[in-house]
Amino acid sequence: MIVGLIRHGLTDWNAAGKIQGQSDIPLNDEGRKQAVNLAERLKQESDVRPWDFIITSGLSRAQETGEIIARILDIPLYDPDSRLMERAFGQVEGLTSEERETLWGKDWHELELGQEKETDIRKRALAFMEEMYERYPDSRMLVISHGALLAQLYTALYDNKCIERIGNLSLTIVERTERDWDLLLYNCTKHLE
Repeated sequence: MIVGLIRHGLTDWNAAGKIQGQSDIPLNDEGRKQAVNLAERLKQESDVRPWDFIITSGLSRAQETGEIIARILDIPLYDPDSRLMERAFGQVEGLTSEERETLWGKDWHELELGQEKETDIRKRALAFMEEMYERYPDSRMLVISHGALLAQLYTALYDNKCIERIGNLSLTIVERTERDWDLLLYNCTKHLE
């Protein structure tokens, strides 16, 4: 099984530096262009074996990214999976870094402000990956999700070896072998250059 893991396209809140969490913020025009660029790249690169289907988190920014890519690649978009939802950030959703630090100081992330625990995010992300492997072991699937969820998934899979910030519309490709998820491509955004 090969999985292409994609962070959704740009939103106005991304551009403003606001934490979105599970707030349902739509793509902006730049995010839609980014999705088209990635879809065109995937179309060019899939001459040997195309992608089979897409699953998204269901938040509109991920769903629309998936719809754009599915249309261009002419592949099915499966029902969303709630395990792919972004981390719930509680009271900090909708706030910029400056606003968070003004309210709670530089160590705001260490406070209990209603954020979902990182261990819980890792558990649901890993459960999704394992179920997909059981259900579709010979497939090539694309997954559209979110920066914090993907960062936690990579931490769980690769023991803190993949720590750079996950860019909007970045592509990471992993392959399931007998016991492990081999990293084939990490956080690539060459389609946005």
